[in-house]
Amino acid sequence: MDHSHFLSEHGELTRRFFLRAGAWGLAASQLTVNAVADESARAAQKKHVKPDKGGVRPDPYFTPSEDFRDVSRGKPLPHSLPDEKKAEVGLTRETWRLEVISDLDNPAKIGKPLTEVDGTAFDFAALLKLGETQAVRFPKVMTCLNLGCPLGMGLWEGVPLREVIWLTKPREDLRRVFYYGYHNDDPAQMFRSSLPIGRVLEDPFDLPPVILCYKLNGEWLDSERGGPVRVVVPEAYGFKSIKWLSHVVLTNLAHANDTYAEQNNDVDSPLKTFAATITIPKEVKAGEAITVSGYAQVGISGLSKVQVSLESNATERPENDPHFTTAPWVDAELLPAPLNWTALSDGRVPEQTHGFDGAGVPKTWPLRLTNAHWAAVIPGLPAGEYTFRCRTIDEHGHAQPMPRPFRKSGHAAIESIGITVAD
Repeated sequence: MDHSHFLSEHGELTRRFFLRAGAWGLAASQLTVNAVADESARAAQKKHVKPDKGGVRPDPYFTPSEDFRDVSRGKPLPHSLPDEKKAEVGLTRETWRLEVISDLDNPAKIGKPLTEVDGTAFDFAALLKLGETQAVRFPKVMTCLNLGCPLGMGLWEGVPLREVIWLTKPREDLRRVFYYGYHNDDPAQMFRSSLPIGRVLEDPFDLPPVILCYKLNGEWLDSERGGPVRVVVPEAYGFKSIKWLSHVVLTNLAHANDTYAEQNNDVDSPLKTFAATITIPKEVKAGEAITVSGYAQVGISGLSKVQVSLESNATERPENDPHFTTAPWVDAELLPAPLNWTALSDGRVPEQTHGFDGAGVPKTWPLRLTNAHWAAVIPGLPAGEYTFRCRTIDEHGHAQPMPRPFRKSGHAAIESIGITVAD
């Protein structure tokens, strides 16, 4: 995969930092191919090529829809169906219908189910009508529980799921909501997620609401991204944000019944905070400064700093230090918010976006549940073989991969990258 365009974008983001540090010449040689080769590669492309590192695009900050990585399920993938089939099964804005019903096996008491059979299923026009007064939007990185690279960063817009649930007039015995989307008319392909009803009805810890999403970056949600309507759960990994939504089921079930749990995953684990590298040299000269840069996923616990270490391979590591707490960590620099938001239609973050003020400026930085970017210049070292590592420190002082180091609750492993310092 040609990722020169992606690297050039990251280079532009880090250029100001390396210029201040007096290391731009070194950084530029490590970042990407020259502009002529970059243009030639782009001209030779016969189709759109998605960027490396899972759609993480430092500039523009929000990932264009076509650059998201896709890990959709289904054979065939629902977004690949012919247009006439999409219309037939409700995968267009004109034909989309949402049933909101009680669970037959563990019924919740509701007064007015929304069903196709009685003509009360919720449609797209009704969703947009709710959106006139109830629409919300927020930035969120979309990522998979078991992947180290995000799928992409988006500005997601929709109506809180609770607004539609209230239309069913629920009364009691409602403890959980589960939901699923279109699955090729094949019950064996159903992919289901669930949430406690308390999370749907109330937004804890200043989180945005769980939404029925119909826009991404100000544009209609396309079929590959789960359109016409998907669920988006702000603090959760992607498997909670079901695509091609068709059914919401209100249940008295007390536990999660997510499809993803069948693969030994922790289905209630929110996004973790961790760091990863984007640019780093494989070999440098002895005494020459080393420029590195990368991104950090800002999870539910926030981000206070990114740290880096470069340790000689001759150093004997303690056996009881699996998370490299004794490594020679030094602070990297967290890069500021972008100067523009060019992936959005008018280059501005709309008013009333969660986490931004009325002028479209982030209220805090970095924003939780999104990506941040970092850079560092490490002083020159003697010749030898070294290992580079990076980690985050969250807002509670926990160093990656703590406080949740377990793999099946989300990726947070510390990278180890070899560097040769040559004479």
